[in-house]
Amino acid sequence: MPQLTCQNLTIGYEGKTVISDLTFSVYAGDYLCIVGENGSGKSTLMKTMLKLKSPTAGHVVIEDSLGLGDFGYMPQQIVVQKDFPASVREVVRSGCLSRSGLRPYYSKTEKKLADSNMEALGIADLAKSCFRELSGGLQQRALLARALCAARKILFLDEPAAGLDPATTADMYSIIAKLNADAMTIVMISHDIAAAAKHSTHILHIGAQAALFFGKTADYIESETGKAYLGGEQA
Repeated sequence: MPQLTCQNLTIGYEGKTVISDLTFSVYAGDYLCIVGENGSGKSTLMKTMLKLKSPTAGHVVIEDSLGLGDFGYMPQQIVVQKDFPASVREVVRSGCLSRSGLRPYYSKTEKKLADSNMEALGIADLAKSCFRELSGGLQQRALLARALCAARKILFLDEPAAGLDPATTADMYSIIAKLNADAMTIVMISHDIAAAAKHSTHILHIGAQAALFFGKTADYIESETGKAYLGGEQA
């Protein structure tokens, strides 16, 4: 049974339809990369999958045993986030808010979870540092640790390597691959199709109001769409 299914989904923004009649499923352990041109609706689709936006038509069906508390979400960074005047520990712990309900404090378990995620991402020694004073790569690590505090089963990442230098980008992809190997389902938006073909198990390639491809990455590489966008390069 899939963890999440989009059934005949039509979505858009500002009165404009960007994707029509889209159907696909995400299974436990998948590493799905969503690729496509700017403005093709990738971020809107992800927000719809998370039920942060409503579709124009169709449905998002979540497996009965899962709730939104099983999902972690790392949106694209914006200037306000980058300038947020908080410590790394405060930013990471805020990912536990979906777990704490109406409690005005974090439990010992939630604090340990935040510490564990900072340790796993190599930023435990930066816990007291000001988030906005970190490099872009370290900020992304902190935001990923925050998303992990929310995620029990599925991690949604909207261009987590955007704006990073090549070495830091490679490091970020390595971290995400390890999370997937440790049984976390990954749904990631990427502008880098070659990297998506290298790291993912499945690819959804969105074109003008429709999916150009959905399926296993190995099949994408051999498809007409894959060959056209990869330029004959197999990652």
